[in-house]
Amino acid sequence: MKALVILGSPRTNMNTDILLEQVIKGLEAKNVEVEKIELGKLKFDPCISCNACGQTGQCYKKDDLTSIYDKFDTSDIIVVGSPMYFNSVTAITKTMIDRCQAFWSSKYILNKPSIDKNKKRKGMFVCVGGAKQPEEGFVGATVVIDLFFKAINTEYVYNMLVDNTDEVFVGDSKDLLKKAYKMGSDLAKY
Repeated sequence: MKALVILGSPRTNMNTDILLEQVIKGLEAKNVEVEKIELGKLKFDPCISCNACGQTGQCYKKDDLTSIYDKFDTSDIIVVGSPMYFNSVTAITKTMIDRCQAFWSSKYILNKPSIDKNKKRKGMFVCVGGAKQPEEGFVGATVVIDLFFKAINTEYVYNMLVDNTDEVFVGDSKDLLKKAYKMGSDLAKY
């Protein structure tokens, strides 16, 4: 079993990344092969709405993001982690998602999904927000992730939504670290 874990935070070793590392440990404890990609280390351009993918089912741009496309198809588990910026995912996460318009086009316009729709693939979203807020405060981010998972034929099964990180560092919360580990371990059961 393979998992693709995407860090959509520009900062490593901070709240989002720390939680993702626990998810990874939970996956690896169940013998899942994990590949982690840090979007902040890649160079890629935004979607320019040229609609080339509406004709071909593929993005015409060739950059660091191109290397990820096949990994969506070959992975059994996809985990996306992003801090919340202005009630949504970070710019680098959204840029990656926007560049996946090709998968949406291949599936919904051309009716020839470029990602195997028969493969069972599970998805999880890890999101942290600085302000103290109810779970509904994450809706701007979860709606984006839901549509992304649909475009890449992935069943959205888990959220780990953590608020108040301006006051509470997740690395100091044994409960949050345990929860992230367990969610990773549970993902491997599917």
